[in-house]
Amino acid sequence: GKRAKPTAMAEADLTDFADDALKFDTYEQYLDSQISPMDIYYLEDQDLARDLVELGYRGSGETLKREEFEARKKAAEEAKASKLRNAPKKLASADKDLSHFPFLHSLAEREDLVRNGKLTSIIFLRDKNSKGQEVSGYIDYAHRLKSEDFEPYFDRKKKLMPKPSDLSYYNWETQHSTSNSTPNFQVIADNEAGLLFKNKRDRKVINVDPKSLPGDNSRRIEIKTNEYAQVVIYDHVTRRKT
Repeated sequence: GKRAKPTAMAEADLTDFADDALKFDTYEQYLDSQISPMDIYYLEDQDLARDLVELGYRGSGETLKREEFEARKKAAEEAKASKLRNAPKKLASADKDLSHFPFLHSLAEREDLVRNGKLTSIIFLRDKNSKGQEVSGYIDYAHRLKSEDFEPYFDRKKKLMPKPSDLSYYNWETQHSTSNSTPNFQVIADNEAGLLFKNKRDRKVINVDPKSLPGDNSRRIEIKTNEYAQVVIYDHVTRRKT
């Protein structure tokens, strides 16, 4: 047949080498892979066989020098790590049928955007806790997504509820109330305007008073659902300051 172009051949060999480097933990293992059982039989000495392979006298194909092997192995591992880092993570809501659960469906719709930082959402929930006490709170969706596994929520094995560690939490029976800033929002307890949340990235303030407008680049969405006594989502599109 026709002879392959030398350049194409060389490139193919290089990728093979990179693959080779990834296959072996150590340079010695790599050299051993190039030694045939016959070599050891004739030479009766594995170290000698390795030396000969390293010098290029034996072994199949071209042999990498130790420095080349280490450099290729490092490059191959870095490429693999960066590929893993940049691989799109599977969404917690992926492949879940939430058509009958308006609140979870709304969370699923936002999951990707919120994880990517294109959207921040504050979730207001009001419902009875496990003790039958009415509680309500404002949850920073992005912060919760980062700090806990949401799959049990989307599988409906767990119910998302406000916690004392959220942006704001209130137990109507015990009158216990807390508020905490998160990496995304600062809580401003303004007596005049009620509760305000300031987005730390673009410094815009979100007003959660239903009688007021929520503020710049923010929308208030009331979710009609039987899952909770009340659900409101405040979406805020962050425009990064350049």
